[in-house]
Amino acid sequence: MPNTKETTSSDWNDSQNADCNPRKAKEHEDIHGGEMPDLCPPDIPPSSPPQFFSTAELMETANEVSKMTIAHEIVVNQDFKLQEVNFPPNSLESRVKETLHKAFWDNLREQLSKIPPDYAHAIKLLQEIKEILLSLLLPRQTRLQSQIEEALDMELIKQEAEHGALDIANLTTYILGTMAMLCAPVRDEEIQRLRVMTDPVHLLREIFRVLDLMKMDMVNFTIQTLRPHLQEHSVQYERKKFQELLSKLPAGLAFTTEWLRKAAAAVSTSDVQLSSSTSETNGSPVPTSPEAAGEVLSIHSPTAVLNQAYMDLLHWDPGKDYPETMMMDKARLHALQMEVNQLAIIAAVLLVSNSTCGNGAFSSAGCGDRLKLVTKALLEGHPGARLEDALLDISSQIHQEVNRTLLQLGYPALTADKATLLKGQLRSLADKDNAVRNLIEQRIETFLRHCLSHGGKNSASLLQGLAPIQEELLEVGRRFSSLIHYNRQVFGPYYSGILKKLLLQEEKSGTAS
Repeated sequence: MPNTKETTSSDWNDSQNADCNPRKAKEHEDIHGGEMPDLCPPDIPPSSPPQFFSTAELMETANEVSKMTIAHEIVVNQDFKLQEVNFPPNSLESRVKETLHKAFWDNLREQLSKIPPDYAHAIKLLQEIKEILLSLLLPRQTRLQSQIEEALDMELIKQEAEHGALDIANLTTYILGTMAMLCAPVRDEEIQRLRVMTDPVHLLREIFRVLDLMKMDMVNFTIQTLRPHLQEHSVQYERKKFQELLSKLPAGLAFTTEWLRKAAAAVSTSDVQLSSSTSETNGSPVPTSPEAAGEVLSIHSPTAVLNQAYMDLLHWDPGKDYPETMMMDKARLHALQMEVNQLAIIAAVLLVSNSTCGNGAFSSAGCGDRLKLVTKALLEGHPGARLEDALLDISSQIHQEVNRTLLQLGYPALTADKATLLKGQLRSLADKDNAVRNLIEQRIETFLRHCLSHGGKNSASLLQGLAPIQEELLEVGRRFSSLIHYNRQVFGPYYSGILKKLLLQEEKSGTAS
């Protein structure tokens, strides 16, 4: 089977013993869950020359990143598999590929049509077929390996060609029989179709096509076989590879540090607001400045900051630099961000429609599901377009669907005033400050925060008002929490080191104030 595919820990421990209480020490331990790695290369003074890397070093780094990315994809994405690349039928790539292939096989046909036939290219193709068949064998299939070596003895084949005795039909019959033994059941029908072909050129071309599919099947089988082993060792592997790459990054973890710093500031602000609210309720004086709130700033936990940072990724501006530790999951998180935004709009559209039109239409079987499908289809039909444009179409279509349902149930259609109200309220959902949209988004965020903290357990009570999107939201929460849990396992030590520095600075600043 083919192989597929400047602060130290002790410094922070000293600082922690001096400045952190036991509760914080336990929270730091929960975050990093292991030995502290070197966070980044020492700070480079402004007068220092920039670091340059040779082409060989850059290629080696790219290769290591590729390996780590593939291993990460296999572990995180249970549906990961290689698939054949198919270009669109009329694309430039498709036309170039077809032209080159046609020229190659036409040349082979011309050679075999000569008298006597020229077998030079045919022999090279047979050699390549032999190598592919041998690569598909498992290590224990030594007997079959010997049979292939004997049946496709290239020296013998060359001698037969020189004497005009080469029997390509007999060789392809043996090749097809061997392919039938090695292929996955899904390829059996393909092999049977090849057995009835008589044109040697067309047959060889199709043999290569099916062999390509068999190679992909073998790679995917290898991935499936290796997945449990990778899952067992992936955290240590990714952390080790990332540390090796980190030593080559001049900026170290600059974007990750900034990401966590902003999350810490957000949690501090939230803590101050919560403290202010509590103080007002209890009649206690309210902090009027950051200095006066120093004690509040020092009590929030690293876990709260890290969860806030993860939640911030679901509101990420595409133009902002992404944290280095999240780069391999950037596409996945962006897809989740888009899905969460879409679900919020769908839930808001259904809530507005229900409250405006009354329960008459929505009480009928299937009405809510139809409106949901219409809204989702129109949102997906406006990729990259402004939300205002999508909601314009959605409002018109929802109006039509509601009227159709009302008439089917024997109710009068919406009046002109009510139709105008419905369309206006639906279009107003494009406003980020819309009360209904904000309410839905807050409930979704509360649910996803719960998924980060508790893995989604006992979350039914948090889905109030989100029944139309409950199934989709539960799946989003499962994927989000799983992704973040794995990221926390791999990069926890890095986050712990950064947060110690950030929070200890805040705590010392608060104490000094």
